[in-house]
Amino acid sequence: MTNMSLVTTFILTGLPHAPELDTFLFGIFLVIYVLTVVGNLLILLVITVDPHLHTPMYYFLTNLSFIDMWFSTVTVPKMLMTLVSPEGSPVSFPGCVAQLYSFHFLGSTECFLYTVMSYDRFLAISYPLRYASMMSGRTCAILATTTWLSGSLHSAVQTTLTFRLPFCGPNQIQHYFCDAPPILKLACADTSTVEMVIFVNIGVVASGCFLLIVLSYVSIVHSILKIRTSEGRWRAFQTCASHCTVVLCFFVPCVFIYLRPGSKEAMDSIVAVFYTVMTPLLNPVVYTLRNKDVKKALLKLKDKIVYLQS
Repeated sequence: MTNMSLVTTFILTGLPHAPELDTFLFGIFLVIYVLTVVGNLLILLVITVDPHLHTPMYYFLTNLSFIDMWFSTVTVPKMLMTLVSPEGSPVSFPGCVAQLYSFHFLGSTECFLYTVMSYDRFLAISYPLRYASMMSGRTCAILATTTWLSGSLHSAVQTTLTFRLPFCGPNQIQHYFCDAPPILKLACADTSTVEMVIFVNIGVVASGCFLLIVLSYVSIVHSILKIRTSEGRWRAFQTCASHCTVVLCFFVPCVFIYLRPGSKEAMDSIVAVFYTVMTPLLNPVVYTLRNKDVKKALLKLKDKIVYLQS
């Protein structure tokens, strides 16, 4: 950040939409946000209390649920505020910095975590007999810690590059949260170099993670085809299909917004809804609530609650 900055408050203009849809959109996004938080909290609770779910896969899923809960919290409340305020939602300069950092921190950590989860599935399917020793508790902790530290470093670079520029003119951000592309448009200086560095930074992270995920799944498919029973192949395929679905929902919008020439604020903010609002909601449904082990754990938890109340 720089002392040259004269802007003390930014105004988030929100999603482009007809004013008469304010109440409807507010209700929809509020329900989605509540379901996202409750769903991910439930997943965290079930995996924590059930010893049968204390495995590497569910260990990484607890990290994912924790990220998704806060990822949604960083963006959706501000979106709701823009829907109830026709003039837009004000956010202080430090608040905007904090939101951009938190958004990229959680987003890039999730990106790295998807890569680790694909590697975990690769080991589980390709090396079932050696899986427990290869993915020990210590290994899981190191991998999870690495994703969080990498996400923090990546976000620090994005935030520093964005807010080291002077902001001395317009303060309306054409988005529902503070993100680098719309903020850079407000800078009172040439942003071409910063945009290129951010483009390369995000490009390396996104393309690198996606390539590693693709390589993992090519190897996984090769291993699945070697499974003799059709039931075993189907079970392995179901596990991988869930991961692939969520990965595509996360990566495709990111690539569209950050890794294409030019930027259209209206289109970017609409596309961003998919990975800031919908993906955190999809994760608990796609990954865990469809899982038989989690369903059993939920029923056990419900029985315990009923027993305690009786």
